[in-house]
Amino acid sequence: MNTKRLKRAFLGAVVALTFVSGVASADAEPLRIGTNPGMLGDTLEVAAQEARKQGLDVRVVEITDWTTPNVALASGDLDLNYFQHAAFLGNEIRERGYKFVKAGVGVLPNIGLFSSRIKHLSELKNGATIAVASDPVNEGRGILLAAQAGLITLKPGVGSHATLADITGNPKHLKFKEVEGPQLVRALDDVDVAQGYPARFVAAGRPDIAKSGLQYSTTDDLQYAILFVARADNASDPRIRQFIRIYQESPAVLARIDESYVGDKRLYSLPWLKK
Repeated sequence: MNTKRLKRAFLGAVVALTFVSGVASADAEPLRIGTNPGMLGDTLEVAAQEARKQGLDVRVVEITDWTTPNVALASGDLDLNYFQHAAFLGNEIRERGYKFVKAGVGVLPNIGLFSSRIKHLSELKNGATIAVASDPVNEGRGILLAAQAGLITLKPGVGSHATLADITGNPKHLKFKEVEGPQLVRALDDVDVAQGYPARFVAAGRPDIAKSGLQYSTTDDLQYAILFVARADNASDPRIRQFIRIYQESPAVLARIDESYVGDKRLYSLPWLKK
């Protein structure tokens, strides 16, 4: 082999090695999943441990607000997120133009009205304060729950799209305080009643509150199941499908979900098992 052919062969080998190395490096990148602390983060971490046993490296990124997980997913800093239901996702897509799709379904959490001051809604005094989520979707859910509890009446047909402006009857002259969703647990002691997710009270060391809601929603409305959400351009990533399958099928994950709800089946359901 002459000198030119040797050089070409050497350069070809270098290019091939570089290509193989690049593929290996890409495959070695962890699947990055954004979520909120508490039940969601805890159960994802259990699934991540199971995934690693199967050769899938997963990094769970906990974020304390409900804005950053979508911003980070859109920018490519995350591959997947798991914190929002379909109603919240639809609102985000309409308002921000995200190119997101549902990659899979997760836990369907119940919500409730909770209090550290009273044991029954009949004890609620005139002028009491109720904290509800400040984002439009979850606020509507909280307001509707207050209406279902008989505390207020709403304009006909508004349902879970209700706003404070839709309240037509408020016989106890209740005051409504808008609080960022993740902070509702902390707000509990500053108000008479607070909307909230039971698992968040459990994570905050208050399982007694989680199990003693003054009013609960039902666990049958699938639009409020927490979704695995991906960008449209990466939703077909086989790692995403593999991880969601692990999350839904792992006995360890199912046990951790149940533990997050202190074993109370009133507080959650698993939609994928009902198919």
